[in-house]
Amino acid sequence: MTSSVAAWVRVAAAALLVWITAAPGHAADADIAQVMAPSGHLRAGLYPGTPTSVLPDGTDNPRGVGYAIGKEMARRLHVDYEPVVFTKNAEVLEAIKTGAVDVVFTNASAARAKEMDFGPVYLEIELGYLVPDGSALSNAGDVDASGRKVGVTTGSTSDATLGRELKEATLIRSPTLKDAVALLKDHEIDAFATNKATLFEMAEQVPGSRVLDGRWGEERHAIAIPKGRDAARDFLRDFTAEIRSSGLVSAAAERAGLKGTIVPGK
Repeated sequence: MTSSVAAWVRVAAAALLVWITAAPGHAADADIAQVMAPSGHLRAGLYPGTPTSVLPDGTDNPRGVGYAIGKEMARRLHVDYEPVVFTKNAEVLEAIKTGAVDVVFTNASAARAKEMDFGPVYLEIELGYLVPDGSALSNAGDVDASGRKVGVTTGSTSDATLGRELKEATLIRSPTLKDAVALLKDHEIDAFATNKATLFEMAEQVPGSRVLDGRWGEERHAIAIPKGRDAARDFLRDFTAEIRSSGLVSAAAERAGLKGTIVPGK
């Protein structure tokens, strides 16, 4: 090898080393972690009582699809995982709007998309009704009738949607799912509306209750982040594709006992 060729090889090798160490891919992990979790902790907004979020059980690894996704996201970002459990979903949604948490796992409705940014859908769930023991109702289509009282959680998708769509029945708003369970037990409402994953969980707390056949809509759950973190969009897209294809979502759903899911595209 001539001296000129050897010199060129040395220069090329040095340039390659500089490019490798400075390439965007090597800085990407640190950069995206700073965008997604600026505090150094991934703060995941959750609320109890539904398998789509978290089902606290006193262990370090509670059941819940949202909890499991957040834990995996923190691992991918190489940051600490900080689940922040609120009393009700309305508090979770407010926290992501203000940036008090970094991610939430919720129905990607058009109204919410105005206040937070969503990644792709990772889970679709039927929306339905839970009725107390002794109810004569058998199908979701039977609910909207004069004199009927339909429970929803305040500020939920069910609240917004059924507030527009129910023509005869009256909405009764509850601040939390725990309050809704009490209303069903006391027969103060004729049905409670939300996604079927939550309804089946609630049914275990209300003896004799039933989830009605049929559905009045679907929820499309996605990871949401605060507005202004546009640099995280590619990460959210890729991460969502990975957790779906790897089976993480389906495994978390099975562990949480989640029911009422819809095959995407059906």
